[in-house]
Order: sequence, then structure tokens, then C-alpha cells
Amino acid sequence: MQISEEESRALLAALLRGELPDAHGRFGPFGGRYAPEMLMPALGRIAAGVQRWLHEPAFQAELGAQLRDWVGRPTPLTPAPRLGEAWGAEVYLKREDIAHTGAHKINNALGQALLARRLGARRVVAETGAGQHGVATAAACARLGMPCVVYMGAVDVQRQAPNVERMHQFGARVVSVESGDRTLRAAIDEAFRDWVADPEGTYYLLGSVVGPHPYPWLVRELQAVIGREARAQFLAATGDLPDVAIACVGGGSNAIGLFHPFLGDAAVELLGVEAGGRGTGLGEHAATLSRGTPGVLHGTYSLLLQDADGQVQETHSVSAGLDYPGVGPEHALLKTIGRVRYTSATDDEALAALRECCALEGILPALESSHALAGARRWARDNPGRRILIGLSGRGDKDMPTLSRVFAGAPGSANPH
Repeated sequence: MQISEEESRALLAALLRGELPDAHGRFGPFGGRYAPEMLMPALGRIAAGVQRWLHEPAFQAELGAQLRDWVGRPTPLTPAPRLGEAWGAEVYLKREDIAHTGAHKINNALGQALLARRLGARRVVAETGAGQHGVATAAACARLGMPCVVYMGAVDVQRQAPNVERMHQFGARVVSVESGDRTLRAAIDEAFRDWVADPEGTYYLLGSVVGPHPYPWLVRELQAVIGREARAQFLAATGDLPDVAIACVGGGSNAIGLFHPFLGDAAVELLGVEAGGRGTGLGEHAATLSRGTPGVLHGTYSLLLQDADGQVQETHSVSAGLDYPGVGPEHALLKTIGRVRYTSATDDEALAALRECCALEGILPALESSHALAGARRWARDNPGRRILIGLSGRGDKDMPTLSRVFAGAPGSANPH
């Protein structure tokens, strides 16, 4: 999709003024609300609740106290001098891996669980891929005393077994989804089906900046705490802003959370890194922004990995959390207007970056975050001596079964699908 330079400037200005999404949930040409008629009243109630409560002082005070006292915010900005020496750059990591439950997902899960309680929901359903959103939702629901069901693709249940057990310990019921591609896309499908069966008593706690309006906006607002903290911390540490901010992109919540507070800083380059998988053909990667085309998936109009007939295709990534054939509509807009550049890193590049971060900094990043590290290393090579901010979206404890198989060289281990 091509738009003029003048239109791009106007859309960015509208985004910075808070005018996007518009009343119809549109980020320019992307977004909207494409859902079964039975869900429209529920989506309307959620949108009205977000407008009423999200920025209300009492809600923000409760959310802020929970983020501080339970989640552990603000998360630190950690200099990475040995990575910087290896790359010829000044490297800083925004440490969402240190947040309670081990990833950025808790920021959104907690905020939406508080909203669900205000809306009078009797139960919460959620989807998960890498398991971090499922763990965060289960933990938030346990904290607030709400029943929780988490749908997870059977492939991801197998490769993310530690997170499945954590969800059980928090009291959630985990449903293994055997249909479709048996990964995140199938889990979202099943969670939507559950919600359709009880749209009034059930709250669907969506984990990324995807889905029908108001979810892309709601999740972005809850995750923007990452970028607000990082921007202030970087200024305090260096007296200046980074030359580039880099994050991995699946559905896109951690990336939009890091990027959004920097959108008005024209001197800060923004770089999203998708899952390049094991090849360039459909089904070999999950690089939606790099290789996708416009279409509708899970209630929103965005960029998708689909064939010439519009059939959404299966994806591949060594990281379960990036294994999704769509992306949030705000990311599609940011790519279209040129404010964010998107690239990809292969499975092998992400695994190499993970090992390097472990060896040089004593930090085990999630496989998702390792894609951002791989993209940052490449950027540093082309831009020596610059300041790099990397969103470390989660920790890699959950990935140990996959890493053990891959690094042991077991047959087929690098190809969990």
C-alpha cells in the first residue's frame, strides 16, 4: 500500500496528537472492528469502559501501585558494555525480562484484568503462544481473584512446557488447541469461539496489539510504560536520546510499547525485527511486515502472510511468541508512513545472538528478544559508534527445552514444526 509523503506526515501528526485510532478504530487505512455480530455489543462495552476508566485517576493509581509493588516497575535500563565492545557501539537494554512473570506481557495483562473486574466479568479467557501472556494473565487473575482459561496451540504446549506448568500453578485451566496450525493463530481462534459463547460474562484478555478495536489501542496504552520509562532513563543515564530503539515484532506489543513514546523524536531511528525463520517462502518465516499484504485477520485490517487467493498461511519461527501470520494495525501504519523500519532475523541469527548475550552479559534473553539483539548487532555494524536501545522483552528460562534440543543438535531440533 502506497501513500504520498504529505499523507504520511499528516498521519504521523495525527498519531502524535492522539487522534489515531479514530472513532472507528482506524489507524489510517488499517485497523477497524471486524467481528461476529454477537461480539459487537461486548466490544462496544469494552471500548466504553476503556474510555471511562483507563485514564481515570483512581484506575491509574491502582494500576500504578500494582505495577510498582507487584510487577516491579520501573524495570531497569542496563548498560551492556561487553556487547557494546563486541559491536563497536554503546548498548543499553530495557529489562522487561526482570518484570514479574518474566516479560512485558504482565503490563497489559494486569491492566486488562483490572478493567475486566470493573466491567463485571465473571471469567477471563486468553490466548498465548510463547506462554508469557498466558502466565501473565493467570498471575493477574490470581491476584484479582478471577477464574481464567488460557488457550494454547498444541505445538506451543510442547515447546513451552515450563510456562504451561506455571499457568497451572497460578490456578488457570490451559486448553491445548489441536486444530489449525496448532500455534498462536489457532489459540486466538479458539479463544474467540469461547468468547462468542458467553460475550456478556466472559472478558477476552487479548495479549497483543492485534484484534478488533479497541484492543490495538488499549494494549498500546498499557505497554507504552516501557517506552516512557526507557526514554526518561536514557536521558538520565546519557544526557541524550538513543540513536536507535530496536525491538522484536510478532503481534507487536512490546515493540509498540517501546516505540510509541519516541515517535515524536525525529532523530531517533526505530527498528522492528521480525522472525525470518528458516527461509523466504510462505510457511518458512513470520516476517509479516517485511513480506505481508493487506487483509483481515482476527478482527482487524492489517498486513498478513497470505497466498494469492487470500488464504492465511502457516508460519515458522524458533520463537513461539513471534510465530503469528499477522501484526498490529499501528505497526502496519508506521511501516506505510516510513516512521519505523522493519527487518527480520533468521532462527540461526537469533540463536547466535542469544548465546552471545549469555556469554558477554550474563543475561539469558527470550528467543523473541534475541531477534532484536540480532537486528541490533547488524545495525551496529552499519552504524559504528552509535547509541543503541534494545527492548529486552522477556527472559529465556521458558525456552530452555527448545534451546536444549537445538544446541544438542538433535535431529529436527531447529524445526519444531
